[in-house]
Amino acid sequence: MKKIVYSGLLMTTALVVAMGAMAQSKYKKPATTTTKPAASAAKPATTKAKPVAKKPTSKYAAAKNNINQVNPAADTTIVPAQAVTGTSRYRNSNNTALGTGTTTTNPTAPVTFSFDTTVQGGFDAKPEVSLRNNYAMLRTQVRDRKPLEYEDLREDDAVFSHFIWREIDAREKINQSFMYPGKDDNGDQRFFSLLLSAIKNDSVTAFSSDNDRFTTPLTTSYVMSMVSGALDTVDVVDPATGAVEKVITKKPKFSPDSVYTFRIKEQIIFDKESSRMFTRILGIAPIAKQVVAGKSLPRVLFWVYYPDIRASLTKFDVYNPKNIAARMTWEELFESRFFSSYIIKSTINNPGDKSLSAFIKDPLFRLLEGENIKSKIMNYEQDLWAY
Repeated sequence: MKKIVYSGLLMTTALVVAMGAMAQSKYKKPATTTTKPAASAAKPATTKAKPVAKKPTSKYAAAKNNINQVNPAADTTIVPAQAVTGTSRYRNSNNTALGTGTTTTNPTAPVTFSFDTTVQGGFDAKPEVSLRNNYAMLRTQVRDRKPLEYEDLREDDAVFSHFIWREIDAREKINQSFMYPGKDDNGDQRFFSLLLSAIKNDSVTAFSSDNDRFTTPLTTSYVMSMVSGALDTVDVVDPATGAVEKVITKKPKFSPDSVYTFRIKEQIIFDKESSRMFTRILGIAPIAKQVVAGKSLPRVLFWVYYPDIRASLTKFDVYNPKNIAARMTWEELFESRFFSSYIIKSTINNPGDKSLSAFIKDPLFRLLEGENIKSKIMNYEQDLWAY
């Protein structure tokens, strides 16, 4: 019995000692480091030791280090996980390289040409005619209007006569109808566009601006070339299809809004047979503002003989800001003198045949001299009568 108890005690003691040894090896570091075998520690003499890489100090630096290991040249490389499907104007297959934002012309795309030779602002532009009635009421009146014939003036009956040159400034409020940019069945309603339309469509002859006596006629093609400008070709690339479209346009030499001054040559005659003063317009010349050597200078484009253009002016109605139903024709406007102008030259006390700007530098005094010329003409007519 004692032997059995003694042997059980020995076995219990041995079991406790074994468990303690196991716990010491699992949870505690050994006091001494085990020496590595000599075979594994030895390295060949020719192999260089690799430098120890520094550990990143932050998670952002670690992420950048990982990206640079893939592509050191660019740290923003995007690789899609799946193939891109569908259509998009920003895909590589549709002319736009991914990530570059630049358009590349597709050499295999079809090339189309579209010609647009009309000039902006009514210059040589074809009028667009309304296919339906553009008015609420039925317009049944005859539109084939003709100007009234002038009275016959005999040279022997002209006891007083002078030539007057005037300029109409369309920037004045009363003359704003000259610059009305509206569209009608006859085209652009600017007065300069009406002059070009009469020259092109009604065979009205334009004369050179070298003088105002209508000595040198100009061809229609030459007049149109003065305002039409040169052809300009622009390549337009469709970013979606890669098609290259060549658009050919004809750019004007100047804006139509820059032609706001019109020069008028007229003759004032007192007819003793009818005892009245007649004012007959002889010619109209548009003046354009063109830049020469960095300066804006006026240039007379051409002269038009007014009696030749009267029939053409009856086809166009003047814009009336007060009442559209009470519009008059351009021929009625000039004959009724419904415009404002100032005198720039006359044959009264002018033996040198000079304009007012040649001997009066101040523009205000030039206007006053023009009013003085008007007073001389009016006083001559009034002094013929006795009260």
